[in-house]
Amino acid sequence: ECRWFCRSGSNCFFAAISHSSLLQKRRCAFQLNNNRVDKFLSAGQVNGSVQICEKTSCCIAIYKIHLEQLEVETLACGLEEMHCPESTCHGQPFKNPFNICHCSTDFCNANLTISPGMVELPHTQSYWAALAAVVVIASIVVFIIMIKWKRLKGELPSSHQDCSVEQSCSGQTKTSKNITDIELQEVLGRGNFATVFQGKHNKSVVAVKVYPADRRSRFAREKKIFELPLMMHRGIVEFLGTGQKPDSGSWFIVLQHAKYGSLHSFLCKHTTSWMLSINLCQSLSQGLSYLHSDILSHGEHKPPVAHRDLSSSNVLVTADGTCVLCDFGSSTILRSCSGFWGQNRSNMMTHAHCGTLCYMPPEILEGSVNLSSSSFLMQGDVYALGLILWEIWMRCYDLFEGGVAPPHRLPYEQELEDNFTLDKLMVHVSEMDKRPSIPDYWDKLPQVFLLSLIGILTDCWDKDMDARLTAHCVVERLISLQSSCNDCLRIE
Repeated sequence: ECRWFCRSGSNCFFAAISHSSLLQKRRCAFQLNNNRVDKFLSAGQVNGSVQICEKTSCCIAIYKIHLEQLEVETLACGLEEMHCPESTCHGQPFKNPFNICHCSTDFCNANLTISPGMVELPHTQSYWAALAAVVVIASIVVFIIMIKWKRLKGELPSSHQDCSVEQSCSGQTKTSKNITDIELQEVLGRGNFATVFQGKHNKSVVAVKVYPADRRSRFAREKKIFELPLMMHRGIVEFLGTGQKPDSGSWFIVLQHAKYGSLHSFLCKHTTSWMLSINLCQSLSQGLSYLHSDILSHGEHKPPVAHRDLSSSNVLVTADGTCVLCDFGSSTILRSCSGFWGQNRSNMMTHAHCGTLCYMPPEILEGSVNLSSSSFLMQGDVYALGLILWEIWMRCYDLFEGGVAPPHRLPYEQELEDNFTLDKLMVHVSEMDKRPSIPDYWDKLPQVFLLSLIGILTDCWDKDMDARLTAHCVVERLISLQSSCNDCLRIE
């Protein structure tokens, strides 16, 4: 989808608006520099620099050239129904003091093409600040609807087939460091397959993930992921090496120590500012985007990897307030020279219900995945990513009245209680197509910001897995969200 939605950061940001209601009436740029105010106000409802047309589906621009400069007199909706087949505003030769053009797409009068070159309408900075958001919102909505329609008709490829940096594949792995001088200290956490200790190695504090001797296959799978070439990224926990305890036969993986532990633990103990929450979201999405990427660099190849157990418990928060992905024991390499996917897809349905229950996407809950393509695994990761972004924002005090965020809850914990079953979750998520509740107070947030925020979530956890964003596109949207919306939240 990045081919279509992520031409720029702003495109990804405003792709968040996917409501067809925006397309019901023509929207035009609005600006008056004359005394005919009442006349053009009657053409439609005005909201700042935007007019919603009532009488026509055409936008107009009235302009003149003065001292070789293009001067705008009027931008508005047409005053009566007219024929305007052109999608852009093409100027005519300047024979009269004033000239007019009309066009048939939303905000098409915001730019004017004058042969032989392009002349953009001169607007003040405040005009563009108000107009830019709505202009791109409406245009991207058109793209979204067109793309989804074409995809339903089979005219476009699946989005994740477009994500790869390189299509080359390799069976390369790197040899990890064998660590023997490790000192285990207190327990940091216990999981179904391993126990994580705080440890000391070369006088540095580290995290040590210890697998019992009978979990060697699980240890080997995670070790294989960490040993992939180019598996070093600021959004992925740093891998330091592996070893075996001779006394018990257990296996261990040595990783960077994250000061604040898991994201789940961090959110239980801390609320966040808007800036901290967006940093958590961006770093998490960047890590997943890198994990999903197919990268060839200087003769080394990292194939795309699906995490398959993405949750707030399998994300760590470092001392600088950023997220790193961890726990790759369930992960799957999606492409390699050995044809990993082709050899293993026959066993995939047996292990389809892999991961943490409340983060499983509808297609996994239903068992309706298409095993002819590995992309559903990455699309499942993006579904889980949307749920984690919701968790983070639900603990952001800047998004709640009086700066008081509610206690941390897992996805669906409020709706289904904390002991919900697979059957209950399947009914709620798949049959009823429901997602975690959006707080009522968010309706009081600036509308463009709110729609963008909710759009990121809904486009991650869409029931149609082919309609979900890629992790890379989530990154682009979050970057634009941060740069565009700090002012509307009055955040320094």
